Amino acid sequence: MTDAPIIALDFATPKEASAFLKEIPGRLSVKIGMELYLQNGPSVVESVREAGHDIFLDLKLHDIPNTVGQAMKGLAGLGVGMVNVHAAGGREMMERALEGLEAGTPSGAGRPKLIAVTQLTSTAEEQMQREQGIAGSLADSVIRYAELAKAAGLDGVVCSVHEASAIREACGEEFLKVTPGIRLAGSGVQDQKRIATPGEARRAGSTHIVVGRTITRADDPVRAYEEVKRQWEDGSR
Repeated sequence: MTDAPIIALDFATPKEASAFLKEIPGRLSVKIGMELYLQNGPSVVESVREAGHDIFLDLKLHDIPNTVGQAMKGLAGLGVGMVNVHAAGGREMMERALEGLEAGTPSGAGRPKLIAVTQLTSTAEEQMQREQGIAGSLADSVIRYAELAKAAGLDGVVCSVHEASAIREACGEEFLKVTPGIRLAGSGVQDQKRIATPGEARRAGSTHIVVGRTITRADDPVRAYEEVKRQWEDGSR
C-alpha cells in the first residue's frame, strides 16, 4: 500500500462502489470493509483490484488461532495490499494469522501487510472501562495492544490520531499506524468519537489515514479527495 489517503468504500453493492470509483481518476488506495465484502463476497475484491486500485481488506478477524490462520491463508490469494485482525485475540492468534498469510501468498507475490485493531475509534475511554472491564486510560490500552502486535511480528496497528505519537515512540517509525476517523474541518463527526483532520494525523505520526463519508458523501468527491490529499501531504490544518 502507498501512503496515499485510503478511501473507505462504505457501500452496499459493487455497482455503487464502481460508480464512485469512476468519479476519481487514477489509481487509488481503498478500504473494503465488512458491509461490502460480506454482502457480495470475494468477487468485489477482484473487480476493484482489476480496476487498478490498492486494497485494504478490513474484516477485523477475531477468533481462535487456527481459524484465523486458515482464514488468512485463503485471504492471501485475493491480491490485496493489507488485511487486519483484532489485537484482543491475543499474541498466538496474531502469530497464526501471519503464518496463514505467508503460507497463502502466491509464489512471487508480496505478502499483504498485516495490522491489528487496537481500540475502535468509536470507543470512548469511559465506555472501554465500563464495558470491557479494562482499567486505566484508553491510550494505555492502545499502546499495550500495539506492543503485543509488534511482538507477534505484525506490520502495524489501527489506532486513532491521539495515540499515533505514543505508538511511534513505543514501536518505532516503520511500524504502521493506520488512522481512521479522519474528517476535513467542518465535517460531521457521525459515529466516530476520536477524530482528527488529515494534517493533524500527519503531524501526529500516522503513516496512513482512512477517510470515508467526508469523500464518498461529498457533493464533489473529487474536490474533497484532493483537499484531503493536499492536507495529508503537506501536514496543513
